[in-house]
Amino acid sequence: MYKGKSVFCVIPARAGSKGLPGKNIKNLHGKPLIAYTIEQAKKSRYIDRVIVSTESPCIADIARKYGADVPFMRPKKLASDKSSIFNVLLHAIKWMEEKEKYLFDILVLLHTTAPLRTIEDIDNSIKLLVDKNADNVFSVTEAHRNPYFNMVEVHGKMVRRVKESNCVNRQSAPQVFDMNASIYVWWKDILMKKKSSFLRNSRIYVMPKERSVDIDDYIDFKIAEMFLKETPM
Repeated sequence: MYKGKSVFCVIPARAGSKGLPGKNIKNLHGKPLIAYTIEQAKKSRYIDRVIVSTESPCIADIARKYGADVPFMRPKKLASDKSSIFNVLLHAIKWMEEKEKYLFDILVLLHTTAPLRTIEDIDNSIKLLVDKNADNVFSVTEAHRNPYFNMVEVHGKMVRRVKESNCVNRQSAPQVFDMNASIYVWWKDILMKKKSSFLRNSRIYVMPKERSVDIDDYIDFKIAEMFLKETPM
């Protein structure tokens, strides 16, 4: 709870990863990948309850071992690679409110694929939402490439910058960020109504590159493993 507002955390973890099979429970530096996110959420100063949404009994068992609740099994239709994360979250909200009569103010979404975030990153994102009266908050990191300077697109035979500009170096281009798929925070009522991350009063929480690895494939996994060997969590 933060300033009287209750905080509910959902960690989605389906079994059908294609980029790295078995990713969510793959052993990363001594424990399953999902364990890092569960432990971070459980240690947050402000998160009141942590659940994992999964269709996999195996993932559910591991999640419970590391302290998360798994109050329901996610329907198979919400566990494909084409499933909308908003439908997954709305399903969790509806189940918790109808089956457990569990009410809350703020929803935090933490993906298992970002194990290098810190507890402070999570708590600072929650504080940013409340203190700035934002609609939502999501985490980003400074982009390596800039569409105003060194990113191009092809139209027929024409090659041009993604964003037209007169910038002659990266320093003169507008600052841009990569969404790092680590932390998302919404007011529950706004999430249910808008079903979007891009709202009129969205705010970003900037994280450094070394905490922004998003594991999508084997290379990402090895990079995260390298960081964890150097600085165990």
